[in-house]
Amino acid sequence: MLLPRNSILAAIGRRALVFSLMVLLAACSNPDIEPPMGESIPADPLFVLLDAYKGKEQYFLHYRRGENIYYASGHLPMEAISGPAADDRNYDIPVIASMDRGELDSWEELTANLTPIPVLDVQDWASLREQLFEELVPTEENKGVAISFDRVDYFLFYDKAGNFRARRLIDMPPWYSVARRVDLRQYFEGWQPVLQDFLQAAGIESEDVIFSTGDLDRGSVPFLYINTRSKLIVLVQYDDLSEKTLGGVPGMHVLQSFWHVFQSHTYTILMRPFSSIQSLLAVVSDTAVETGRSLIPGLNFDGPVPPLADHPAMDLVSWEAYLDKALGRPASRGELKFLVDGEAFFTRFVDMLASARESIDIRAYIFDNDDVALNVGELLKRRSREGVQVRVLFDGLGSIGASAAQSISLPDEHRQPLSIENYLKNASSVQVRKSKNPWLTGDHVKTMIIDRDLAYIGGMNIGREYRYDWHDIMVEIRGPVLDKINREFDIAWGRAGMFGDFSYLFNWREHSLNRDLDGYPVRLLYTKPGQDEIYQLQREAILRSQSYIFIENAYFTDDVLLRALIVARRRGVDVRVIIPLETDRGIITRNIILAANVMLENGIRVYIYPGFSHAKAAIFDGWASMGSANLDRLSLHINREINIATSDPSAVQALKEALFEPDFARSRELTEPFPLRWTDHIIEMFGDYVF
Repeated sequence: MLLPRNSILAAIGRRALVFSLMVLLAACSNPDIEPPMGESIPADPLFVLLDAYKGKEQYFLHYRRGENIYYASGHLPMEAISGPAADDRNYDIPVIASMDRGELDSWEELTANLTPIPVLDVQDWASLREQLFEELVPTEENKGVAISFDRVDYFLFYDKAGNFRARRLIDMPPWYSVARRVDLRQYFEGWQPVLQDFLQAAGIESEDVIFSTGDLDRGSVPFLYINTRSKLIVLVQYDDLSEKTLGGVPGMHVLQSFWHVFQSHTYTILMRPFSSIQSLLAVVSDTAVETGRSLIPGLNFDGPVPPLADHPAMDLVSWEAYLDKALGRPASRGELKFLVDGEAFFTRFVDMLASARESIDIRAYIFDNDDVALNVGELLKRRSREGVQVRVLFDGLGSIGASAAQSISLPDEHRQPLSIENYLKNASSVQVRKSKNPWLTGDHVKTMIIDRDLAYIGGMNIGREYRYDWHDIMVEIRGPVLDKINREFDIAWGRAGMFGDFSYLFNWREHSLNRDLDGYPVRLLYTKPGQDEIYQLQREAILRSQSYIFIENAYFTDDVLLRALIVARRRGVDVRVIIPLETDRGIITRNIILAANVMLENGIRVYIYPGFSHAKAAIFDGWASMGSANLDRLSLHINREINIATSDPSAVQALKEALFEPDFARSRELTEPFPLRWTDHIIEMFGDYVF
């Protein structure tokens, strides 16, 4: 049957509309990723420095940006002003100086009594940079290097037009990757004569010089100041991130804590009845058990500590068979790569975030509100706008408590947002959930998953301490075990949502996305309410060890594990423990001192790490366990934790070489007991219930 012309046009119009909507939805769900700026640098640089002056602890700049004229000032480190000559040493890592723009009534009047700084232009910097960076930055396509300057990580690369680019690492284009991390200290000795010859050829006789770099990107370094007398390099950074100028409100963290605790014990319990009851039972039962333990007298051994015995290590095949039976599940498979300290982890982590194709899932005890956390958050927001699914889950009390404290290295000019949750959601598609804390229990797990086929597990949260201040370790994981890590995240994510415990009906199944990948045997171990695998299996490993036990942990307060270590040493096992005396919990240090004295008295070798080691790892006769769990009551019996364990020889040896051998070397071995206070035993008695 023939349709009227109008009907035909209407039908065509409807189909065209449907087709257009489908195309639009497809584009929105997987948009083309465009770089924050183009891949080529305009001929006219954004910043052109006209004049520069130095005053007492300050610099003053007069520059052009496009057709507009601007003035800026900022603080210089004291060494640049009054530091002694440093002919006997090399240049140190450059420091960051922020640029504050302002309007001046009279530039001539202001600078009349200041010292002028010679200015070299973009072409001069390009000429010097080519000499300095000739072997530093790879020329291969889509590759670059990561470099740490003071408190900012940068990515240096050549774009497709062959132009040199410098961006903050978090702004690295998604189609680029980090070829390697570079420690600039290795290059300064060779660079020094090159710089001196260049300045001499340029006719610079002053001890100061400042370059226009032509840097255009967000968070850029358009000007670079060098003082040849004090061997100081200052990166003058321009940053227009208005979101970082938010300020805190006094007492807000206390109000946030009260409100969060109220939520955790009201409607949250209605939606999480099963897990809330489990948490309550875990707290009550462990408190009762701990009370019983306190009535048991300590172990006393007569006679001297026996020498080390030459026993063969425990049979790892039998041990793995025992684990199969004790856990009721076989080992999975995977490959582990250990990343020690913040520079190694965060550089790799940011690289993977920037190159994620489909999804990013972050589960952390703390997502802080300091500069490092906001930089990671900024990257997550950008990736969400580029079509990557981003989910962030953090512990409510953990993050609120951390945001109330400040890293000692936090820049003075930093202004934190009132709510990291709102910050992440603002102008983005990032999904954020907070784990509630019924009965003051917590989710202490740290897992970061990229595209559901790569994950990180360990002790690091998202914050400045983990990037710059503390010693810690994360493990990068690939292989079939990722399917279990993905499932654990989905369960925790669902539990923190509106359906609470009932979301398990949708997340109980494990999806086999990585089952065809290879790897060696690895296992996930858990602490959950009513499930203390990490504690039970590490205790059993101590009892079975015959040759050696290496432990590094931030909080060692569990008396049962301490007794087991003493028994192991008394039967000739080489027991070595690395602990810090500097912690973030204050009073817990006295508990650690008591444990250190007891271990020393019973022949255990105790190493005091210089600074705060937040690492949580152990090796028992060739079986390694590391992750988020401390050796205290909360991590072993109350909170949620995940460790990963393996007896693969190559992985265990890699852990020794990456963590234990360097830390034994840099730590001070305890030879005399610490002096005690009369309050220490009281603190220890109550600490068994709190820590």
